[in-house]
Amino acid sequence: MKSFSFREHIPSILVAALSSAFGVSLLQVTDVLASMIGSDAAVGVHSSVQLALSVVALVFIVISVYVGAITTANTFATIIAGRTRIIALYRLIGSSAAAQRRAVAREGLAVGVIGAFVGTIVGSALTIVGVGIAVASHVVPGLEYSFFSPVLLLPIVGVILTTWLASWVGSRRVLNVSPMQATGAAQEASLEEVSKRPGRNILALVLFILGTGLLLLGIFVGLSSPGGVLIGVVGGILSFTAIVLSAELVMPPVLRFVGRWFGSSAPARLAAENATRYPERSSRTTIGLVIGVTLITTFGVAIQSFEDMIHAAQRSQPGSYEGTEPVLAATTVVFSVLIGFSALIAAVGMVNNLSLSVLQRTRELGLLRALGFTARQVRRMILAESAHLTVAAVVVGLVLGILYGWAGAQSLLGAIKGSPGIVVPGIPIPLLLVVIVAAALLTLIASVAPSRRATRVAPVAALAVE
Repeated sequence: MKSFSFREHIPSILVAALSSAFGVSLLQVTDVLASMIGSDAAVGVHSSVQLALSVVALVFIVISVYVGAITTANTFATIIAGRTRIIALYRLIGSSAAAQRRAVAREGLAVGVIGAFVGTIVGSALTIVGVGIAVASHVVPGLEYSFFSPVLLLPIVGVILTTWLASWVGSRRVLNVSPMQATGAAQEASLEEVSKRPGRNILALVLFILGTGLLLLGIFVGLSSPGGVLIGVVGGILSFTAIVLSAELVMPPVLRFVGRWFGSSAPARLAAENATRYPERSSRTTIGLVIGVTLITTFGVAIQSFEDMIHAAQRSQPGSYEGTEPVLAATTVVFSVLIGFSALIAAVGMVNNLSLSVLQRTRELGLLRALGFTARQVRRMILAESAHLTVAAVVVGLVLGILYGWAGAQSLLGAIKGSPGIVVPGIPIPLLLVVIVAAALLTLIASVAPSRRATRVAPVAALAVE
């Protein structure tokens, strides 16, 4: 296996750093909010609000580490797909698959350590500066806030361990690389081959059923205790893990449906076929955006539902919630920051995977050029394929995000005094429109530049690329 390439792993390091900064900053901000609540006699009596904040902090640390792990595993899987021929060459000259995989795991450990270190520094600096500005602006009271505690080791160690594990999981493709692939073109698995994986598919089905059941249980428990959100989080993680595991089966039907919207020109038809012909490649490319859109939508819907439920409780029992507006405003700011972190993770995952996917297909694009496609037609095909994948990922992410966001708010606040009980999801339409526009812009950024680089290579030279 080739030595660690810092440049190749910049996206993975960035994801690890974001996850670490997310967790560290969230714990620090939660401590600030807890100090604010404890200092206000009117608000401090609401122990359920303080408990809810502690639960929210724990929930989002788990989510940030989990999302970072999934995104990193996906990124490593994409990197390994591009190294298939090199790995096969090492196998041909005597290296074992286990040795190759251990080398990838070492790369993952290095990525985790670097990312966690950078993220801790950045997250702490942003929190300290942000709180300082808020105090100077009289947005929050000038209390003595503590920014460093042993509990900060939780997200740091979590990011390192999960990134290491994610690299191991993402490199499982190494075990399937045969020495003979060094002498020919490596092929992605077809939809028929992906469907013939009973163990993985059955596991995904079991996790989905179990996760959905826990989500519903969390909502039910949340009607009497905010601890229901912890059950819901486990259910959400299990059900989303099932979707990630079965993405190669889940995404093709969505891609086929979306493909009908892109017309009948040769580039559009070829783009639609490419998106569904190789489900492994399509799922690797789309799952990063699905994660990001799901996260952003989850936070947006959660905060909208959160506000709706608090305001409904205030109208029901105005005296019990006197003085809670500052806390609600501060919580809104926290959720907005979480949305920003989610957007960054989505952008990194999507741009990296789309770019790698295009650059790794230089031989395929060279063949199209040799068969008569012009450079412009190839670029149009890549853009149409990227748009195809993006639309499908956004549709799936919006649906999942709305469900998860509503379930989270419902299970967390269903038991507060004056709660209206089961409510409809709060849909932040402006935020969802921003998500859609941003996804379209990222598609352009992630596909146009790599496609231009790939099509500048002469067809004969592209077909000779290793």
